Amino acid sequence: MNSNISVAALAVMLAACSSSADLSAVNTESAKTVKRYDIVQTLGSNGQVVVAGTQSGAALKSTDGGKTWARETLGPVSLIGTAVCPDKGFIAIDFYHKVWRADATGANWKSVPIEKPRVPLTVSCDAKGRWWVAGSGAKISVSTDQGATWTVTDLKEDAQFTALQMVDDKFGIALGEFGIVVTTTDGGATWKKGTSIPGDFYPYATLFLNPNEGWTSGLAGQILHTRDGGKTWTKDPWSKDSQNAGAALYQLFLHEGKPYGTGANGIVARYDGGTWKPMAYPDAVPVFLGAGTPVGPHLIALGGPGGLVRVVDTLKN
Repeated sequence: MNSNISVAALAVMLAACSSSADLSAVNTESAKTVKRYDIVQTLGSNGQVVVAGTQSGAALKSTDGGKTWARETLGPVSLIGTAVCPDKGFIAIDFYHKVWRADATGANWKSVPIEKPRVPLTVSCDAKGRWWVAGSGAKISVSTDQGATWTVTDLKEDAQFTALQMVDDKFGIALGEFGIVVTTTDGGATWKKGTSIPGDFYPYATLFLNPNEGWTSGLAGQILHTRDGGKTWTKDPWSKDSQNAGAALYQLFLHEGKPYGTGANGIVARYDGGTWKPMAYPDAVPVFLGAGTPVGPHLIALGGPGGLVRVVDTLKN
């Protein structure tokens, strides 16, 4: 009896092995533009096209406000920051010592090497279309010829710059570890170190409205506000009406005249009435949101791990 059962079981096993495996789920996943292993680290928009940079070596683009996406594989690449230039083209920094450029349609990505800073961490494009990159070793590099050549400013500090913004063709600001603040008022010909932000402040992002007023977000959910071009800073309050109030904001951006931020625990925050307030939105997921950008009237795109790239309506909250 046991022998008959064994023979029957063996027959079933052989039949299962000889049948074709069901690969429909694998094929469905492979066909998707946005992959589950994608970590969206940066987002940018020029008003017509939205681009997303991933840790997995791909650039995504959308021409319909984030409803659908196209994928361009760049190789062993990790895009960590994006800026839009006056010609509406995109530039993005690659953790692996490169700067990438795409045209105004978000396509035709091409890279150029950058030697210094050794680890590029933040990027900006000024009103003249010059590329600015800052990062490790307290170095700031600028290119006037789309990366063919670079001019390096070495601030000679044992620190890295993590936030950089060229506000106009004259004023720029870079912030780094230990609260280091450097500014230029002559279009980057010279950079001057100012008074450091106290408390060993570590900045994640910066957003200036003009050469006087701006914000920087940092470790432990700090948000600092300046009205004198970074000479002095005051701590901005968080509202107390949410358990996520005070979460760290990894990116700051301007949307319809108001500062917004995306960060830890799936938070989207905006500055309104003198305070930062978490914005409720449908189907929020408690993961880090490393990227955000406006994509249309009342709409912003969010990016994060697990192939998360979605659009939310800022009026429906």
